[in-house]
Amino acid sequence: MSASEEGRTVVVAGATSASGTALSRRLLRDGVTVVAIGSDAGRLAAAYAGLDDVHRRVCDLTDEAAVIALADQVREEHGGADGLFHLVGGWRGSKGITTQTAEDYGFLHSSVFVTLFNTSRAFYDQLAERGGRLAAVSATAVAAPTAAAASYAAVKASVDAWLQAVAQGFTKDGVDAASTAIVVKALVDDAMRAEHPERSFPGFTHVDDLAETLTSLLDSPADEVNGARIDAAQG
Repeated sequence: MSASEEGRTVVVAGATSASGTALSRRLLRDGVTVVAIGSDAGRLAAAYAGLDDVHRRVCDLTDEAAVIALADQVREEHGGADGLFHLVGGWRGSKGITTQTAEDYGFLHSSVFVTLFNTSRAFYDQLAERGGRLAAVSATAVAAPTAAAASYAAVKASVDAWLQAVAQGFTKDGVDAASTAIVVKALVDDAMRAEHPERSFPGFTHVDDLAETLTSLLDSPADEVNGARIDAAQG
């Protein structure tokens, strides 16, 4: 199927981030209906000012009941989701193992993993029915964790494991859907480059390149991307 096929709907979670807005713009160019999910109406309005074609929805993705209601709304209004791209993130680091705090781990677990846990379960049946695509951002830190970023790496490892489990679920169910991890070191956008012209951001992935990689999943054969870890880290 073509990503420009009329009627295709993609849910972008974490839509007010730089990566979220870049992805939404890329999808719109292909004629895809975008449902942009954010936790704050003001930030959604600011991020999507002038993009009237984007369907903005406020939802606390850590709230299971709210996410289920959101999925029901997407099914009612759009017939279901053909894609769920999870860009909800967060970062907390420290100096080493003993200085990792429970508060920081709890924040990362809630922001990065629980949001994926809730959304992927709520939209699973829609994606299965429509041969859809689930994708989330993983990190190079999973394969090479450091003591300073131990909590972050552990939570991202949970993301990887969950995406693999969803992929096995799609295979077991015999459906043409796919679950994919996109691996990056870190993300950069034009505003960051302008703010720090002295930095080269080695290994960082530009949000536009991430958007291109995610959008390409819509046209990729399910058996090629289901369960895959696609390396989008730059040089």
